Amino acid sequence: MQKRNRTVAVIGAGDFIGGEIAKKFASEGFTIFAGRRNGDKLAPLVKEIEAAGGEIHARSLDARKEEEITAFLNDADKHAPLEVCIFNIGANVNFPILETTERVFRKVWEMACYSGFLAGREAARLMMPRGEGNIFFTGATASLRGGSGYAAFASAKFGLRAVAQAMARELGPKNIHVAHLIIDSGVDTEWVRQRRIEALGPNALDNPDLLMPPASVAGAYWQLYQQPKSAWTFELEIRPFGEKW
Repeated sequence: MQKRNRTVAVIGAGDFIGGEIAKKFASEGFTIFAGRRNGDKLAPLVKEIEAAGGEIHARSLDARKEEEITAFLNDADKHAPLEVCIFNIGANVNFPILETTERVFRKVWEMACYSGFLAGREAARLMMPRGEGNIFFTGATASLRGGSGYAAFASAKFGLRAVAQAMARELGPKNIHVAHLIIDSGVDTEWVRQRRIEALGPNALDNPDLLMPPASVAGAYWQLYQQPKSAWTFELEIRPFGEKW
Protein backbone atom coordinates (compact mmCIF):
# COMPACT_ATOMS: atom_id res chain seq x y z
CA MET A 1 0.00 0.00 0.00
CA GLN A 2 1.41 3.36 -1.04
CA LYS A 3 0.89 5.84 1.78
CA ARG A 4 -0.47 9.23 0.73
CA ASN A 5 -0.31 12.34 2.88
CA ARG A 6 -3.98 13.06 2.16
CA THR A 7 -7.32 12.42 3.82
CA VAL A 8 -10.69 11.26 2.57
CA ALA A 9 -13.79 12.19 4.58
CA VAL A 10 -16.76 9.81 4.35
CA ILE A 11 -19.94 11.36 5.75
CA GLY A 12 -22.45 8.58 6.19
CA ALA A 13 -19.99 5.72 6.68
CA GLY A 14 -22.61 3.02 7.10
CA ASP A 15 -22.13 -0.72 7.13
CA PHE A 16 -22.42 -1.12 3.36
CA ILE A 17 -21.73 1.64 0.80
CA GLY A 18 -19.98 4.04 3.18
CA GLY A 19 -17.86 1.31 4.69
CA GLU A 20 -16.80 0.02 1.27
CA ILE A 21 -15.86 3.54 0.16
CA ALA A 22 -13.70 3.91 3.26
CA LYS A 23 -12.02 0.53 2.69
CA LYS A 24 -11.33 1.27 -0.98
CA PHE A 25 -9.65 4.62 -0.38
CA ALA A 26 -7.80 3.27 2.65
CA SER A 27 -6.45 0.43 0.51
CA GLU A 28 -5.08 3.09 -1.85
CA GLY A 29 -3.14 4.70 0.97
CA PHE A 30 -5.42 7.53 2.08
CA THR A 31 -6.16 8.31 5.71
CA ILE A 32 -9.89 7.97 6.32
CA PHE A 33 -12.08 10.18 8.46
CA ALA A 34 -15.37 8.31 8.85
CA GLY A 35 -18.50 9.72 10.44
CA ARG A 36 -21.96 8.35 11.11
CA ARG A 37 -24.74 9.08 13.58
CA ASN A 38 -23.67 6.33 16.00
CA GLY A 39 -19.89 6.25 15.98
CA ASP A 40 -19.78 3.06 18.05
CA LYS A 41 -21.03 1.17 15.01
CA LEU A 42 -17.81 2.07 13.19
CA ALA A 43 -15.73 -0.27 15.37
CA PRO A 44 -15.79 -3.22 12.90
CA LEU A 45 -14.77 -0.92 10.04
CA VAL A 46 -11.92 0.52 12.07
CA LYS A 47 -10.73 -2.98 12.95
CA GLU A 48 -10.82 -4.15 9.34
CA ILE A 49 -9.02 -1.13 7.90
CA GLU A 50 -6.34 -1.14 10.59
CA ALA A 51 -5.82 -4.90 10.20
CA ALA A 52 -5.10 -4.26 6.52
CA GLY A 53 -2.51 -1.62 7.39
CA GLY A 54 -4.69 1.43 6.80
CA GLU A 55 -5.38 4.46 8.96
CA ILE A 56 -8.87 5.55 9.97
CA HIS A 57 -10.30 8.06 12.40
CA ALA A 58 -13.92 7.34 13.27
CA ARG A 59 -16.43 9.36 15.22
CA SER A 60 -20.09 10.03 15.83
CA LEU A 61 -21.39 12.74 13.53
CA ASP A 62 -24.78 14.40 13.15
CA ALA A 63 -24.39 15.82 9.66
CA ARG A 64 -27.41 18.10 10.14
CA LYS A 65 -25.47 20.18 12.67
CA GLU A 66 -23.27 22.80 11.09
CA GLU A 67 -20.78 22.92 13.94
CA GLU A 68 -20.25 19.14 13.85
CA ILE A 69 -19.68 19.04 10.08
CA THR A 70 -17.27 21.96 10.31
CA ALA A 71 -15.28 20.39 13.13
CA PHE A 72 -15.21 16.98 11.44
CA LEU A 73 -13.85 18.30 8.14
CA ASN A 74 -11.46 20.74 9.82
CA ASP A 75 -9.98 17.90 11.87
CA ALA A 76 -9.55 15.81 8.72
CA ASP A 77 -7.82 18.69 6.95
CA LYS A 78 -5.53 19.39 9.89
CA HIS A 79 -4.41 15.77 9.93
CA ALA A 80 -3.49 15.97 6.25
CA PRO A 81 -4.94 17.97 3.33
CA LEU A 82 -8.53 17.00 2.57
CA GLU A 83 -8.38 15.41 -0.87
CA VAL A 84 -11.87 13.93 -1.15
CA CYS A 85 -15.16 14.53 0.67
CA ILE A 86 -17.90 11.97 -0.02
CA PHE A 87 -21.43 12.66 1.18
CA ASN A 88 -23.27 9.35 1.48
CA ILE A 89 -26.34 9.87 3.66
CA GLY A 90 -29.43 8.13 2.30
CA ALA A 91 -32.69 8.77 4.23
CA ASN A 92 -34.69 6.45 1.95
CA VAL A 93 -38.24 6.21 3.26
CA ASN A 94 -41.58 5.40 1.65
CA PHE A 95 -44.86 6.90 2.86
CA PRO A 96 -48.15 7.49 1.05
CA ILE A 97 -48.58 11.23 0.62
CA LEU A 98 -51.37 11.47 3.22
CA GLU A 99 -49.12 9.67 5.73
CA THR A 100 -46.12 11.91 5.03
CA THR A 101 -46.08 14.11 8.09
CA GLU A 102 -44.47 17.51 8.27
CA ARG A 103 -41.82 16.01 10.54
CA VAL A 104 -40.99 13.17 8.12
CA PHE A 105 -40.71 15.54 5.18
CA ARG A 106 -38.50 17.99 7.07
CA LYS A 107 -36.25 15.32 8.61
CA VAL A 108 -35.66 13.59 5.29
CA TRP A 109 -34.77 16.94 3.72
CA GLU A 110 -32.39 17.71 6.58
CA MET A 111 -30.61 14.38 6.21
CA ALA A 112 -30.45 14.00 2.43
CA CYS A 113 -30.25 17.60 1.21
CA TYR A 114 -29.45 20.18 3.87
CA SER A 115 -26.62 18.16 5.40
CA GLY A 116 -25.20 17.61 1.91
CA PHE A 117 -25.13 21.36 1.39
CA LEU A 118 -23.27 21.81 4.68
CA ALA A 119 -20.74 19.09 3.83
CA GLY A 120 -20.12 20.41 0.34
CA ARG A 121 -19.76 24.02 1.43
CA GLU A 122 -17.35 23.26 4.26
CA ALA A 123 -15.27 20.91 2.11
CA ALA A 124 -15.05 23.62 -0.55
CA ARG A 125 -13.98 26.17 2.06
CA LEU A 126 -10.96 23.98 2.86
CA MET A 127 -10.12 23.03 -0.73
CA MET A 128 -10.39 26.42 -2.46
CA PRO A 129 -7.24 27.99 -0.95
CA ARG A 130 -5.22 25.05 -2.34
CA GLY A 131 -7.00 25.15 -5.70
CA GLU A 132 -7.71 21.42 -5.78
CA GLY A 133 -9.99 18.76 -4.33
CA ASN A 134 -12.91 16.42 -4.94
CA ILE A 135 -16.45 16.59 -3.55
CA PHE A 136 -18.75 13.69 -4.38
CA PHE A 137 -22.43 13.13 -3.55
CA THR A 138 -24.39 9.87 -3.49
CA GLY A 139 -27.67 10.10 -5.40
CA ALA A 140 -30.39 7.59 -6.21
CA THR A 141 -33.07 6.80 -8.76
CA ALA A 142 -35.15 9.30 -6.78
CA SER A 143 -32.70 12.05 -7.79
CA LEU A 144 -34.39 12.01 -11.21
CA ARG A 145 -37.82 10.51 -10.66
CA GLY A 146 -40.41 10.96 -7.96
CA GLY A 147 -41.95 7.54 -7.42
CA SER A 148 -45.17 6.71 -5.63
CA GLY A 149 -44.67 7.11 -1.90
CA TYR A 150 -41.36 8.92 -2.28
CA ALA A 151 -42.41 12.58 -2.12
CA ALA A 152 -40.11 13.30 0.84
CA PHE A 153 -37.14 11.26 -0.36
CA ALA A 154 -37.30 12.34 -4.01
CA SER A 155 -37.65 16.03 -3.17
CA ALA A 156 -34.58 15.83 -0.94
CA LYS A 157 -32.57 13.92 -3.54
CA PHE A 158 -33.68 16.29 -6.31
CA GLY A 159 -32.51 19.12 -4.10
CA LEU A 160 -29.15 17.49 -3.38
CA ARG A 161 -28.60 17.03 -7.12
CA ALA A 162 -29.28 20.73 -7.66
CA VAL A 163 -26.83 21.68 -4.91
CA ALA A 164 -24.18 19.45 -6.48
CA GLN A 165 -24.81 20.79 -9.97
CA ALA A 166 -24.57 24.41 -8.85
CA MET A 167 -21.37 23.63 -6.95
CA ALA A 168 -19.86 21.82 -9.93
CA ARG A 169 -20.43 24.80 -12.21
CA GLU A 170 -18.96 27.19 -9.68
CA LEU A 171 -16.02 25.13 -8.44
CA GLY A 172 -14.98 23.22 -11.56
CA PRO A 173 -13.14 26.22 -13.03
CA LYS A 174 -11.30 26.44 -9.70
CA ASN A 175 -9.95 22.91 -10.12
CA ILE A 176 -12.35 21.27 -7.64
CA HIS A 177 -14.12 18.22 -9.05
CA VAL A 178 -17.74 18.01 -7.90
CA ALA A 179 -19.64 14.90 -8.99
CA HIS A 180 -23.03 13.31 -8.35
CA LEU A 181 -23.30 9.52 -8.46
CA ILE A 182 -26.75 8.13 -9.23
CA ILE A 183 -27.25 4.57 -8.00
CA ASP A 184 -30.13 3.35 -10.15
CA SER A 185 -30.54 0.04 -8.39
CA GLY A 186 -31.18 -1.63 -5.12
CA VAL A 187 -27.91 -2.09 -3.27
CA ASP A 188 -27.19 -5.50 -1.77
CA THR A 189 -27.88 -4.84 1.91
CA GLU A 190 -29.92 -6.83 4.40
CA TRP A 191 -32.55 -4.07 4.53
CA VAL A 192 -32.98 -4.05 0.74
CA ARG A 193 -33.13 -7.85 0.60
CA GLN A 194 -35.93 -7.94 3.15
CA ARG A 195 -37.87 -5.21 1.37
CA ARG A 196 -37.62 -7.06 -1.95
CA ILE A 197 -38.87 -10.28 -0.39
CA GLU A 198 -41.78 -8.46 1.23
CA ALA A 199 -42.70 -6.74 -2.05
CA LEU A 200 -42.00 -9.47 -4.59
CA GLY A 201 -42.21 -12.75 -2.69
CA PRO A 202 -39.75 -15.50 -1.72
CA ASN A 203 -38.20 -15.72 -5.20
CA ALA A 204 -37.25 -12.04 -5.30
CA LEU A 205 -33.57 -12.78 -4.69
CA ASP A 206 -33.19 -15.59 -7.21
CA ASN A 207 -31.34 -13.34 -9.66
CA PRO A 208 -28.25 -12.00 -7.87
CA ASP A 209 -27.47 -9.64 -10.75
CA LEU A 210 -30.34 -7.30 -9.85
CA LEU A 211 -28.70 -6.01 -6.67
CA MET A 212 -25.55 -3.90 -6.72
CA PRO A 213 -22.67 -4.94 -4.44
CA PRO A 214 -21.59 -2.01 -2.23
CA ALA A 215 -17.99 -2.55 -3.36
CA SER A 216 -19.09 -1.70 -6.91
CA VAL A 217 -20.29 1.70 -5.69
CA ALA A 218 -16.93 2.28 -4.02
CA GLY A 219 -15.23 1.34 -7.28
CA ALA A 220 -17.30 3.93 -9.14
CA TYR A 221 -16.17 6.61 -6.70
CA TRP A 222 -12.56 5.59 -7.19
CA GLN A 223 -13.03 5.92 -10.96
CA LEU A 224 -14.44 9.42 -10.51
CA TYR A 225 -11.47 10.35 -8.37
CA GLN A 226 -9.02 9.11 -10.98
CA GLN A 227 -10.49 11.14 -13.85
CA PRO A 228 -8.13 13.72 -15.35
CA LYS A 229 -9.38 17.29 -15.11
CA SER A 230 -9.50 17.43 -18.90
CA ALA A 231 -12.34 14.86 -18.80
CA TRP A 232 -14.31 15.28 -15.59
CA THR A 233 -17.75 13.73 -15.17
CA PHE A 234 -20.36 15.66 -13.21
CA GLU A 235 -23.02 12.96 -13.16
CA LEU A 236 -22.43 9.23 -13.34
CA GLU A 237 -25.29 6.72 -13.40
CA ILE A 238 -24.57 3.14 -12.39
CA ARG A 239 -26.84 0.09 -12.44
CA PRO A 240 -26.40 -3.69 -12.73
CA PHE A 241 -26.60 -5.05 -16.28
CA GLY A 242 -29.82 -6.87 -15.40
CA GLU A 243 -31.61 -3.73 -14.15
CA LYS A 244 -34.52 -2.47 -16.29
CA TRP A 245 -34.51 1.27 -16.89
